[in-house]
Amino acid sequence: MIKTIDLNFQGIKSTVACFLLKINKELALIECGPESCLKHLKNEIKKNGEDVRNIKHVFLTHIHLDHAGAAWWFAKNGANIYVHPFGERHLVNPEKLISSAEIIYGNNMKRLWGDIKAINENKVIPVKDKERIKINDMEIKALHTPGHAKHHISWVIGDSIFTGDVVGAKINNGPLVPACPPPDINIKEWEKSLEIIKKENPKHLYFTHFGKFSYNEREVVDLQNTLKEWLIWVKKNEDIGEPILIEKFESFINKSLKNKLIDDETIEQYYIANPPYMSILGLKRVLMKNKYDKT
Repeated sequence: MIKTIDLNFQGIKSTVACFLLKINKELALIECGPESCLKHLKNEIKKNGEDVRNIKHVFLTHIHLDHAGAAWWFAKNGANIYVHPFGERHLVNPEKLISSAEIIYGNNMKRLWGDIKAINENKVIPVKDKERIKINDMEIKALHTPGHAKHHISWVIGDSIFTGDVVGAKINNGPLVPACPPPDINIKEWEKSLEIIKKENPKHLYFTHFGKFSYNEREVVDLQNTLKEWLIWVKKNEDIGEPILIEKFESFINKSLKNKLIDDETIEQYYIANPPYMSILGLKRVLMKNKYDKT
């Protein structure tokens, strides 16, 4: 059984999900969301007739706080936390992760993410590319899919892939929209990862932002084109001051979504799940790194 749990992030539905796996008598999660949503998550799991304390496996696509912020609580209650090797040390010692997030979110840290605590290293399990983990009769395969983050994993179960952020966000009837936050966006690696997803040719994709959809390769190609389009747009406008640049970028995205006949409620959900200003910060960093690499 795979159940999509809506975490009701910031009180807005269909923005951040995690996925409850019931494997015979064992429970697992793919993603756990931020600690700020933990109370809601506990209630949702209880509604499904389960006790959150019985979850003994948590599979993270990456360590960004909207995906992994509550992992410490599950580890404290006995769960193993499965993560990319590059993310392991940041769960064991989250000081750098916290300080990096504080630069971006400032006084909103607690409101958005809740508590962030260290995890005992014995509970953190780094997973290699293509490694297979068996829980009872369910096999879960790891695909290292960097680009959005260097510590990104997509998890494969049967003919479905849990994509984290590598295939962007897809909300309601909307398009795939990339999430490009700092600090380690890598467009070339992202392209390779999308080719990995295509090669798997899954039947379904499970998006953390948000939910289960049938796989459509055309949408993935469109996402690749959107990434290129966004990078070109930011390069063209990068000399504009940041507040105005962010405002213009939001207008650019808003117009693009409106042209696809996306309603205002869905646009708001996209913005909560994937704030445009974050992509500006990430893509500007890509351009700065490219300039530095050429010097």
